[in-house]
Amino acid sequence: MADNDIIAAIATAAGRAGIGIIRLSGRELSLLAEQLTGRTLVPRHATLCEFLDSHGVAIDQGLALYFPEPHSYTGEDTLELHGHGGPVVLQLLLKRCLELGARVAEPGEFTRRAFINDKLDLAQAESVADLIDATTAEAARCAVRSLRGQFSERIHVLTRALIELRALVEATLDFPEEDIDFLKQSDAEGRLHRAQQLLDAVLDASRQGSLLREGIHIVLAGQPNVGKSSLLNRLAGEDLAIVTDIPGTTRDAVRQTIDLGGVPAHIIDTAGLRDSVDPVEKIGIARTWQAIEKADLVLLLIDATSGEKPEDRAILEKLPQRLPCLRVMNKIDLAGHRPVRETVESAPLVWLSAKTGAGLELLRAALLEAVGWHSTGEGAFMARARHLQALNQAHGILQRAATLGKRPELLAEELRLAQEKLSSITGEFTADDLLGEIFSRFCIGK
Repeated sequence: MADNDIIAAIATAAGRAGIGIIRLSGRELSLLAEQLTGRTLVPRHATLCEFLDSHGVAIDQGLALYFPEPHSYTGEDTLELHGHGGPVVLQLLLKRCLELGARVAEPGEFTRRAFINDKLDLAQAESVADLIDATTAEAARCAVRSLRGQFSERIHVLTRALIELRALVEATLDFPEEDIDFLKQSDAEGRLHRAQQLLDAVLDASRQGSLLREGIHIVLAGQPNVGKSSLLNRLAGEDLAIVTDIPGTTRDAVRQTIDLGGVPAHIIDTAGLRDSVDPVEKIGIARTWQAIEKADLVLLLIDATSGEKPEDRAILEKLPQRLPCLRVMNKIDLAGHRPVRETVESAPLVWLSAKTGAGLELLRAALLEAVGWHSTGEGAFMARARHLQALNQAHGILQRAATLGKRPELLAEELRLAQEKLSSITGEFTADDLLGEIFSRFCIGK
């Protein structure tokens, strides 16, 4: 696969639509554009024309937009053909582009070329896919901030601070005979402390962005007939799960993604946990425990009319220790209890009614707090697992560096390692196999 090939792809989603777009990118696309449209296109102007087959017969009529390099998304010549959005006509048009020398683009290849040609750094390139995949308005806004380079700029500020500090430390190594203590005079310790503070702020904003990107996986657990399905329906705003007075109605997991204060929350309603001889129900209970093992948070529902029973305590004790659990006392409309959020035995507890919705906002706030969501002030950045890993590694390195003030040769090396970890986020130090992994997850045509 050569980076100077002409690539082509259908850039709009599969299926019928009013408009469909074919996108091409490569070197010297003007000749292909002229053969396809029968005319010379004016750069950066929408030209109404016919798209012609090899015999000069019109395949479709639409708009052609030609962007000469380097003023395009990819940094190469780019051609977009806006035609009618029928699957057949788009395939015919794509086939004609291939006849004229293009090849079908790989997933994410347009954005990869934009990265290679310095139109985007790696963090910005990844945010393109994150913007497409965003499931809430807050997640989309977060992705746009990263796409506009706000996340990258914060990383660059950090790396520049480390570069300046490295220069001071290495000056001390280069001129050991000088009486001037470069590190003390230039406040190297203060500079390092400020760099750590900057990194802490970026790491916090990135953790919030990771929640927006990945969402949180919440399992509704509890005994049969405590109102798990009713709560799922209430949170989702529609009747997704069957609700009856018969214990054991839910046999298999019911999943739904909701917008929880801007954070995507993947809610899983599960079979009631109890001893059962019913083989189907036993399978559902086993799947409940499997879902709990993969969850970020468990909502343990308890019937407020009867209070916490030994069976509820047994479920609580069986939950994985590392897994946060939020207890919910449901059916307060029958128990005569008011909606309230409190702390019992150092654990959060919410009293609510899934039937009436009383106390639901208390639950939403408790859920966000339990997973660590909060406003970052300047907004979150759409962070991926590799971003968080690099930031955490740089954080640990700077912590070690803070103890090496009297060992400048070791301090210089730690600063270099921290800078390298941060630069991997924007792609300045990135292996080719990682690039292949990142862009393979993109849409074809993007």
